[in-house]
This record gives sequence, C-alpha cells and structure tokens, in this order.
Amino acid sequence: MVVSSQNRRETGPHIESLGVARGARPALNEPLWALLKMDLKGSISAMAVVLKVEDLNVTVGGKTILQGVNLALEEGQVHALMGPNGSGKSTLAFALAGHPDYQIQRGKILLAGEDITHLPPDERAKKGLLLAFQYPPEIEGVKLREFMRLACGDQGHGFCEFRELFPRAVERLALGDLAERELNVGFSGGEKKRAELMQAWLLRPKVAILDEPDSGVDVDAVRIIASAIQELADWGTAVLIVTHYPRILEHVPPARVFVLQEGRIAQEGGPELARAIELEGFRAVGK
Repeated sequence: MVVSSQNRRETGPHIESLGVARGARPALNEPLWALLKMDLKGSISAMAVVLKVEDLNVTVGGKTILQGVNLALEEGQVHALMGPNGSGKSTLAFALAGHPDYQIQRGKILLAGEDITHLPPDERAKKGLLLAFQYPPEIEGVKLREFMRLACGDQGHGFCEFRELFPRAVERLALGDLAERELNVGFSGGEKKRAELMQAWLLRPKVAILDEPDSGVDVDAVRIIASAIQELADWGTAVLIVTHYPRILEHVPPARVFVLQEGRIAQEGGPELARAIELEGFRAVGK
C-alpha cells in the first residue's frame, strides 16, 4: 500500500504548453505524462539528486540498526539497495518514509534539497516520497478504485483525468477485476505487489522506494512490474528497489547499486556489482 506520493511535474491540458510539436502529438487518449517520456527526455537527462541521505543513524526499540548510511538517488534513474537478510534494508525504507517506530538519532534526509528528516509520513507524502511495502496490508471496506480516486484527487488530478487513466493503469499492471475489490483483501502476493506498482504508476512520485517488489511474484509478474518500474524512471521518478535477490534487476538494470551490510553502505557500483553478487553472493562485496 502506498505510504507516500506526489506528482513530479504539473501537466496541464494544453499540449502546446509542453513544447510538443503538433506533428509529434500522440493520440489524445494517451496518458498525458507520456509526453514527458517522448519530448522532455532531454531535460531529464541532466540528472539531479532528488533524495540525499547523510550519516543516517536509526534505532528500533532501542537497538541501533543503521550506522551512518550515506546515499544519493538521482531523478530518472533506477537504483538498487541490496544486502543479506537482517542488514537493515527495510529499516532504511521505513526510516525514509517516516515510520514513528524507526527513530533517527543522527543524520539528515534531504528531498529535492529540503530537510525532511523529522517530518511525519503524510508531509513526506505530500512532498513526493512513496513507499511500496514488502508486505502490503489488507484494508477491508475500502475498494482499490476508491482508494486511488481519493489519492489522485489529493494530488490534484481531476475526476475526468482519473476516470480515463485508472483503467489504463489497471490494464498496465494486469489487475483486471481486482480494481473493484477491497484493497488487497484476498489478493495473492503477486497481486498485492502489482497493486502497489499501479499506485506508483498513477501518482508518479519524486522518489519511489519499492521494498522487495519481486518477493512472492511469479516470472510473468516480475516482467510486468519491472516494465512499470522502468516507465516510472523514464518519467523522471528516482526509484530505489530494495532487494536481496537480483532476479528483478535482470529485467530493469539499475544505474547504481548500493550494498548494505551491518547497517552501513559497504559498497556501491553499477549493474556489474549486482551481477557479481548473483554469481558469488555477498562475499563478492569488498573484492
């Protein structure tokens, strides 16, 4: 379930205002933000750091889990956070989202240059931070469609725009009639993960933190999820995939890989680091 989200860019109804040549205009029923992918790619290529984490120290229940984490996420890029079980990956994800049980003792979290270290989760949401849970909860009495209608309305989407785009998102993430059911109630593990990605796909946050989006997911669903993640990055979202298994990274290669061990970033590199971990395990880190 989405914890936080925000549109990255304002996109009004006037196509010419985006500088799109008339001859290059897509069909009118295309999602409006597809224009970003087609015509503003050049501006996205001048990548900027959207999320910066500086010397982050986090405790949970009085126990120190993160000890001086530093990392930076760039707009329009897919990043991977890897590490063995118990290394602190989910702790970092929850701390970035503002979970009250994850106490920041030292350090900073900067979103688009603004210090959000001590903001509550809803304020981080409004500023453009999204967390897709590793274990999305079931919410009885709230239909997925209605949940997304309210979320999109809160982010400035008009009802007509939502009515047009929601069916496309449902189709894109292969959710079918699940969209008319209660949020995650009775969903399989893979269906829950696709519902999470659908929310991100619609809301287009500045930063999307995806906690193990491939866990409990079959091969076909991994391809669907990976493709949606790549589209998010193409639209300008800085994506952080949290995973301990590099399967999904074969479908959506990260520009940067961070390896978390014992509460610290032990190593960072490009896609080759993920491949080395796949071949040799986390003992490859440090070689």
